[in-house]
Amino acid sequence: MDAVIKNFPPHTEKGEKIAEKKSYMDKPVTDRPSREEVENAVRTLLRWTGDDIAREGLIETPQRVAKAYREMFSGYDQCPAEELGRTFEEVQGYNDMVLIKDISFHSHCEHHMVPIIGKAHVAYLPDGKVVGLSKIARVVDIFARRLQTQEAMTAQIAHVIQDVLKPRGVAVLVEAEHMCMAMRGIRKQGSVTLTTTFTGVYREDLQEQARFMTMLRDKHG
Repeated sequence: MDAVIKNFPPHTEKGEKIAEKKSYMDKPVTDRPSREEVENAVRTLLRWTGDDIAREGLIETPQRVAKAYREMFSGYDQCPAEELGRTFEEVQGYNDMVLIKDISFHSHCEHHMVPIIGKAHVAYLPDGKVVGLSKIARVVDIFARRLQTQEAMTAQIAHVIQDVLKPRGVAVLVEAEHMCMAMRGIRKQGSVTLTTTFTGVYREDLQEQARFMTMLRDKHG
């Protein structure tokens, strides 16, 4: 199995204003077409495949695709920062690593709109408060249910947790298989891409990075 490891900050365009660099914190502003327009677009794509849109199996496909897209891309209707809004300060003095491993997700490549299937591993070092564990998984889901690159998604997860919870550091590792590599182009099945983003203590202290990676490898960690 092949693996590619990358470490990325949040993506910003050259010349972008500082205030705009945290757009990943918000719920995107969308300009959706009508349901009828969507279904007509699906019919056009079905014709592009060379199939007969009048045959029985495809008659209701446009409606099904429109419904499926609203579910698969529901991340555009949600704000990741709001998911992290409720925290708990009664931690009984706990200030060591909180690690949530193996958060499965399905996303879609923004270049070819085909699936990205993988797992996210998220850790943070609390600074007096923690967040419900399910909220971390929800943040992963929100970003995954948008058109993505794995690099951007990894950075978005890390930096929204850092900006909202303000822990001493955040570590995120995402491992995923990209169907744009498996189904088209080079057609290499089983190739996995690994991306990481570290903030705060994890970025500054290589020992903390190593401890994070060690706990990921430890089946009982």
